[in-house]
Amino acid sequence: MERKPCGPKPLSYHFMVSHLLASLPAGSTEMRWLWGARALALRCSDLMHLTGHPGSTALSSVSSSVKRGADQFMQTVECPACVRRCTPGVQQPGPLPSEECSPYAAHLYDAEDPSTPLRTVPGLCEDYCLDMWQTCRGLFRHLSPDRELWALEGNRAKFCRYLSLDDADYCFPRLLVNKNLNSNLGRVVADAKGCLQLCLEEVANGLRNPVAMVHARDGTHRFFVAEQVGLVWAYLPDRSRLDKPFLNVSRAVLTSPWEGDERGFLGLAFHPGFRHNGKLYVYYSVGSGFDEWIRISEFRVSADDMNTVDHGSERIILEIEEPASNHNGGQLLFGDDGYLYIFTGDGGMAGDPFGKFGNAQNKSALLGKVLRIDVDHNERGPLYRIPRDNPFVGDPAARPEVYALGVRNMWRCSFDRGDPATGAGRGRLFCGDVGQNKFEEVDLVERGRNYGWRAREGYECYDRKLCANASLDDVLPIFAYPHKLGKSVTGGYVYRGCEYPNLNGLYIFGDFMSGRLMSLRENLETGQWQYSEICMGRGQTCAFPGLINNYYPHIISFAEDEAGELYFMSTGVPSATAARGVVYKVIDPSRRAPPGKCRIQPAQVKVRSHLIRFVPKEKFIRRAESTPRPPARAPTQAPRRRRPTAAAPAPTPRPARPTPRPARPTRRPGGRRGGGRRRGRPGTADPAPHEGAVRLVRPAGLSPGRGRVEVFAGGRWGTVCDDAWDTKAAAVVCRQLGFAHAARATKRAEFGEGRALPILLDDVRCAGSERNLLECTHAGVGTHNCGHQEDAGVVCSHQDPDL
Repeated sequence: MERKPCGPKPLSYHFMVSHLLASLPAGSTEMRWLWGARALALRCSDLMHLTGHPGSTALSSVSSSVKRGADQFMQTVECPACVRRCTPGVQQPGPLPSEECSPYAAHLYDAEDPSTPLRTVPGLCEDYCLDMWQTCRGLFRHLSPDRELWALEGNRAKFCRYLSLDDADYCFPRLLVNKNLNSNLGRVVADAKGCLQLCLEEVANGLRNPVAMVHARDGTHRFFVAEQVGLVWAYLPDRSRLDKPFLNVSRAVLTSPWEGDERGFLGLAFHPGFRHNGKLYVYYSVGSGFDEWIRISEFRVSADDMNTVDHGSERIILEIEEPASNHNGGQLLFGDDGYLYIFTGDGGMAGDPFGKFGNAQNKSALLGKVLRIDVDHNERGPLYRIPRDNPFVGDPAARPEVYALGVRNMWRCSFDRGDPATGAGRGRLFCGDVGQNKFEEVDLVERGRNYGWRAREGYECYDRKLCANASLDDVLPIFAYPHKLGKSVTGGYVYRGCEYPNLNGLYIFGDFMSGRLMSLRENLETGQWQYSEICMGRGQTCAFPGLINNYYPHIISFAEDEAGELYFMSTGVPSATAARGVVYKVIDPSRRAPPGKCRIQPAQVKVRSHLIRFVPKEKFIRRAESTPRPPARAPTQAPRRRRPTAAAPAPTPRPARPTPRPARPTRRPGGRRGGGRRRGRPGTADPAPHEGAVRLVRPAGLSPGRGRVEVFAGGRWGTVCDDAWDTKAAAVVCRQLGFAHAARATKRAEFGEGRALPILLDDVRCAGSERNLLECTHAGVGTHNCGHQEDAGVVCSHQDPDL
């Protein structure tokens, strides 16, 4: 059968089966049979979820017949007895919980491999099918809209052959008692090295350093994405974007196009009562001459358009002078207490050199802190008030806004929503704090605590004299990792969404410089946090419509939508003016929630501006194995007490004293030049070139993965002209060489002219999925109208030199 679209209406059958399951004795044969029928109802829901299509009118008549058949099924007294007769005795290890399903359930409809046709009825084991045909074959008219199956109803052999599976291990009901196929239902799938395999779904693209994504908590399920240049875009639940910006403060924002500039529009947060008061708060850099400062402002939404801010409503709540252009912080959050939390950097440069102990340890400075203020009822009187339980209220040597101190440059923090069932963990505040020379760390921020900078970096002393001060009383991070793994942590979220139950309680974060996705899970018995790296699913794990298995490496920020689903933003070119940023949704292919459980009903949004429909651009990259990683190096053993840390491999010996290093851009919009996605290892050259083989020729001193492209065609090597040369063609070359993605397509003989060789290809146009350049369209081997001054080249993504 050909693949058919799936719509939401067959879910009525799922609910009918769930109702019957609840009324039957646990472990009974009726329950086992109906469980298989219920699994059938999961099929359309799962595929509808994977493809992102909200529904299909093509199945309206079919789903109506299924519903009518289901209604008849419920009203017929004989059916339970018929089911009893149809089900052969099968030894069941225990009752199946009504909300669990094997991660291999797709085998029931022959859909584990997305290239095979879908089924409307589970594949049945031969004995089971023969018995069922004998007594209850008429039931299938109510279970399946497949008229071809109906036509075989009178022929037992053809009927059961039609419903059989090639692999008998996966046929129903044998699958239900196969322990290998029903194990690890509550775990994310990991590869042989323990790397958790997840997939992604593209949500938005063409963004200029997307630094934040937030929702308004107003029931509309809109999400708002902020660009570093000072624009905020509103997106509807169907991912269409409004043509008119929600907020535009680009004229006031201080930033620049250079890669590494940490200034700009850095954060925003909607007031918890936004639905009623229309207030939101923003955090951005401003400057005049040589003076720079950060500004926290309040805005109100326009009275005429709920998708636009009233730009004349800005009120400056707080401004803090910045002594340098880096370490600007940038996070704004509202806690469950209703207060606004502000996360500032230490003021910049290297080693927090300001004053005797630095800004971060100076309670009278607002830099290097977590601040907490009350912005309610500020229409008259002060613009903000100090919460009475702030830890340093009444301390004449401290600013009363300070909630926690000793932070270097916390980049991306989040409050835990808590376990959906028990509420456990709710209100915990997680932050990623960017390190100096050696370590990146993740902290649990608590009232009045000192997080150690500049005395300590990660677990080790940075300022040895200050570190030895007994009055420091600093809190160690819950996790720290060395610069072998990454140089700029991007804090994330504890997953508390509905769609992927195996992710519940997993703290997912990343690194801006290395492109690593990482996770921590708390051991509730020991209090330790267990570390696991996250990889993109290997093989066919992510090979379904709408899913991808790669991303741009500069991970700028994480986000969650109004329903609690998890996202992150990254870019291929970390410049405030490069529109290479993409928003990705995190997908766990190991298990999805039951159909209908996570359904949302967004409140109506009145749209006055033009809508730009979302068109995904990223592609699935077919590769056999998950991306290789260098072995992780352990965090150095904590010098003293307190908070347990994640387990990791053997520690690296530390030097006698810290070695000072020059300051580096530590964060978000900046960093290393380059693009591309998750890295792969370069392949080795083929000693016997085959038709279409490529190689890179580069000047001395350049690292591998970049150079002039030379192709082997017609028994000889030659160059490629840069007419029509773009990143799609470059991606074909990089993939041939073992790289996952092309960072850049170079032109004008950037890597030198290949004058000793003929020009073999010109006007090369690729879709990006071809195996080699000869499969792309081109003018013909040896046909060209260009010179060697137009030789094309590529820059492929590869392992960081420090890794």
